[in-house]
Amino acid sequence: MAYNVVFTKAAKRQFDRLSRSVKLQLSDAIEALSDDPRPAGVVKLPGEDRLYRIRSGDYRAIYQIQDQRLLILVVKVGHRSKVYRKR
Repeated sequence: MAYNVVFTKAAKRQFDRLSRSVKLQLSDAIEALSDDPRPAGVVKLPGEDRLYRIRSGDYRAIYQIQDQRLLILVVKVGHRSKVYRKR
């Protein structure tokens, strides 16, 4: 079953600010989540409820899996040095 991938407004804004090459690289990784939301290399974030991280070079996408709705909600996108900071 294929999952739908949806970005929050904040994640979409963060994604749009990335360079074209990084967007292409990261979008491939995010699109692949629709077929397999828990691929090898994905890490569940400690201390966070239902949040996972996927790596693509120096960039990360933080997302939530909603199995009941077959939905992947991307909540944060950014460089590895900044994406884990809470605001």
